[in-house]
Amino acid sequence: MKVLKFIPDRCTGCLRCELACSYVQTGTFQPSAAVIRVAPLEMHTSYAPYTCVQCAEGWCMAACPVDAITINAAGAKAVLEDQCVGCKLCTIACPYGTMYMDTGRHKATKCNLCEGNPACAQACPTQAIEWTEGEVTDWLGAFAGERAGTNLTGLARFTK
Repeated sequence: MKVLKFIPDRCTGCLRCELACSYVQTGTFQPSAAVIRVAPLEMHTSYAPYTCVQCAEGWCMAACPVDAITINAAGAKAVLEDQCVGCKLCTIACPYGTMYMDTGRHKATKCNLCEGNPACAQACPTQAIEWTEGEVTDWLGAFAGERAGTNLTGLARFTK
């Protein structure tokens, strides 16, 4: 199974993934319309890309009262735009905050893995995003734990 693999230590914050995503999803270069985001960390000294992890639990799918979220050929949970009523229940149910509302269309939107050819991975100049064989893993937990330890140590220096 192919998955998006994020390697935050390689991310430079260039936002090319957001631009590529927005272009594929909307036909415009509008990062606010992208379904991938780059989070600045540690006062903009490092960055981490993130998008839907295509979790096995599928909280967004379970919350949708009109069955407007299905699994596409690439294995992604994808919103069926013609069925979505814009109720926002999927955005509330997603524990990762990666379900978005397209306010112009009043429809939910999320990463659909570009139907098996993710533009974000192709556009990333540092390979911080890879489209590779693997399993969905919680890379964020270990990364956040490592960063929190670093931050707490650094913070203690300044509070003495």
